Amino acid sequence: MKSGGLGAVPSYGVPAKRRWRGLVIAVLGLVILSMLVPLVFLLGLHNGFHSSGYLYEQKTSPSGEQSSHVKELITKFEPTLPKNPSSDHIEQATNPKTSSTSEDRNSCQITFGSYCLWQQEHRQEMKETLIKKLKDQLFVTRAYYPSIAKLPAKDKLSRQLKQNIQEMEHMLSESTSDADLPPVAESYSKKMENTISRIKSVPVDCNNVDKKLRQLFDLTEDEAKFHMKQSAFLYKLNVLTMPKSLHCLSLKLTVEYFKSPQYEEKANKEKFTDSSLQHYVIFSNNVLAASVVINSTVFHAKESLNQVFHVLTDRENYYAMKLWFLRNQFKEAAVQVLNVEQDSQMENQLPLSLPEEFWVSFRGYDNPSTNQIRTEYLSIFSDSHYLLPDLFSNLKKVVVLDDDVVIQQDLSALWNIDMGDKVNGAEQFCSVKLGQLRSYLGEKGFSHNSCVWMSGLNVIDLGRWRELGLTQTYKKLIKELTMQEGSAEGIAWRASLLAFENRIHPLDKWVVSGLGHNYTIESQSIKTAPVLHYNGNMKPWLDLGIPQYKSYWKKFLNKEDQLLSECNVNS
Repeated sequence: MKSGGLGAVPSYGVPAKRRWRGLVIAVLGLVILSMLVPLVFLLGLHNGFHSSGYLYEQKTSPSGEQSSHVKELITKFEPTLPKNPSSDHIEQATNPKTSSTSEDRNSCQITFGSYCLWQQEHRQEMKETLIKKLKDQLFVTRAYYPSIAKLPAKDKLSRQLKQNIQEMEHMLSESTSDADLPPVAESYSKKMENTISRIKSVPVDCNNVDKKLRQLFDLTEDEAKFHMKQSAFLYKLNVLTMPKSLHCLSLKLTVEYFKSPQYEEKANKEKFTDSSLQHYVIFSNNVLAASVVINSTVFHAKESLNQVFHVLTDRENYYAMKLWFLRNQFKEAAVQVLNVEQDSQMENQLPLSLPEEFWVSFRGYDNPSTNQIRTEYLSIFSDSHYLLPDLFSNLKKVVVLDDDVVIQQDLSALWNIDMGDKVNGAEQFCSVKLGQLRSYLGEKGFSHNSCVWMSGLNVIDLGRWRELGLTQTYKKLIKELTMQEGSAEGIAWRASLLAFENRIHPLDKWVVSGLGHNYTIESQSIKTAPVLHYNGNMKPWLDLGIPQYKSYWKKFLNKEDQLLSECNVNS
């Protein structure tokens, strides 16, 4: 028994000792880590890390190279022209200029797009005077403190200054407005004024104070830039995210579709293939947006019996769209809902793609030497548009409407337009010429003086499209542009511009564009325009939409539908 007991001592004692050593090493590791983390933040090394909650751009290297991850995120949330320093007229996201207010505004718009327009519209003057005064005092005392702390004769003043800084920081950390400040804030401010007067009377090395002031200024400037980029990222995220109310509506409609078999298809199948009728095509994944387009078109039509609407959507919103147009009447017009991701005849099914929107900043085409920079938003056909000849093989002509347009007049005159040998009747945008895009389109096979064109309202001659084989031309251009060196983003709009070059019939005075980004459109132009196009980020169904333009869109909502109130749709 004794031998057994003695033999048990080494068998249990050694592992216990090892466990004790492991705990000591772990504790030491935690202590070292707790010292390193504050050091990392003090040295600013955390700037190189990316947060999952927002966009944070790494500081540029001496050569000016930016983080590729940040570039990828920015281009993902807003497609723009690929950067090319050799271009004379097209400007991309450049560093903000500081020479004048107008240049700052242009630079901000180039960098952040319509976020800057929205920010300027909603900018508020700072009314919290006491908060601002306290922050200024804190800024000054923090600049003087390192120099005062180095003087042994001013040890008492140094301790008092440190205490005042800590008290002020604690107060400001819990207050965002004057109303949040405690009653003693005024006395703190006077106390700080007296302290500042005392420290300014102390002879210190001005170079040290200047150096500290510059450091604080740089930190404040970096913080302001960070919040600017964070706000712009969240703005873009808000713009591209389906609002909760619209998502609710789509889900409820989908559930209701499978719960209510009493909804039956209307007997309009023969209309869907009748080429003698007026056929409108809408690409959309937004139930309300597509509904407003159809409702506004039918409302202003002299005769709705011969109108046929084809709503092309994705599989996610197919049943919601189908039920919505079954339970809502649009006079005598017929509405067909198609699932592009299922009904197309392509071997490899492609997801639904809405019109390609991008913004381009440029100097004047006639006088590129001027410093005035303009920014314009353009929208062009995407991959899904090139399925039209196959999806509607029995039709000769269709009118394609983007889901961000509102119709204000009868469109029947579009069917009598003689386009000659042209394929696409569209709004031309001659502020931008193809020659200005030569660095991105290449030098081969197009006229430099040709105007770019816009989607939104397009009269398409499907017969001529098939004769010219434009779908095949588009696919070929996609392959060629993909193989080119440089940026691969925005290939669809570049290929569309080249595919329809010299095949555009201009639709003059039909469309007023820019209601999704331009605050300065005259109200008279809006009221008299046949078609309003909300191209840009600030769509009318978003909270970020431009307020003065929303009423033209909202008046064509079907406000009587119960699901709108159930989903709290802002109508």
